[in-house]
Amino acid sequence: MRAVGFRINGGIEVLEELEVPEPVPAPGQVAVRVAFAGVNFAEIQHRRGEFGAPDGPGGVDIPGLEVSGTVVALGAGVSGPAVGQPVAAYLPAFGGYAETVAVDTRFVRPLHTAAGEADPARAAALPCVYPTAFGVLKDAGRLREGEDVLIHSAAGGVGSAAAQLARDMGAGRVYGTVGSVEKIPYAAGLGYDAVFLREGFAEHLAEATGGRGVDLVLDPVGGPVREQSLTALAPFGRVVAYGDLGRHEQWTASVWDLWKGNRTIAGFNIGDLARRAPDRIGAYLDEALRLLAAGRISAGVTQTLPLAEAAKAHELLETGTGRGKILLSLA
Repeated sequence: MRAVGFRINGGIEVLEELEVPEPVPAPGQVAVRVAFAGVNFAEIQHRRGEFGAPDGPGGVDIPGLEVSGTVVALGAGVSGPAVGQPVAAYLPAFGGYAETVAVDTRFVRPLHTAAGEADPARAAALPCVYPTAFGVLKDAGRLREGEDVLIHSAAGGVGSAAAQLARDMGAGRVYGTVGSVEKIPYAAGLGYDAVFLREGFAEHLAEATGGRGVDLVLDPVGGPVREQSLTALAPFGRVVAYGDLGRHEQWTASVWDLWKGNRTIAGFNIGDLARRAPDRIGAYLDEALRLLAAGRISAGVTQTLPLAEAAKAHELLETGTGRGKILLSLA
């Protein structure tokens, strides 16, 4: 089968088109013929070697954390989803940049929901991004109705999802930051109350909130942005760290400052959740697909490229020149 993967870690040049054996579903798995694969920043980290050297079959790793497609085979002990059923799936061990994937049924959900059928060309943008957005808002962030939220990387995949879910969950005002002026119009169209440049955001946020700050900050950037976010919190505010886009040195918060300032830092990592609470990811994916089918959320897909242009998709995401969600088409 066709796939895009890498044999060594490095830049986008290490991605190559490959012919690899089609996976056979193990017990508890289904095989899914992939129609669309989502592109995520973690796949760039995977390619760069931040999760280790390639150790897949034949020394090849295939990126890809989320897909939509059709079930084509069942592993032992699996009664559903049925062969022929359209589904979306989260892939905790990667593998989505391929014509077929084998995936644990706990991370697979049908596109048919109580609210209707979710579009497969949009559903592929949900399985990693929306469980993450739910997790940072509900589990780590403990968002309550009426609370104000600041979302860094507001024009990205998780940021776009979190902005919509925060509204759906009854948040008060929702603010965002972006890394360049060019991204402000796109982010503003997602329904933020205000969007600021990330550089110097704390001053603008203080002005917008009358000095109170916000109750929750979602931060995938790290470094100085994370440190400054603590100063932007209202009493009992929370900063949720869920990434390190800036590739900064490890920063250590002062427990004294947290204690004296009534502040909290929390963390969210979907990989850990997949290992220790996998059913929660499936439940969040199910809810996201229902909201998509009902028209209550948008998948935020801005560009769909053929599988052969996976390197271009990585470049757009890695350089920060992309916006919204990028998909790869295998249809």
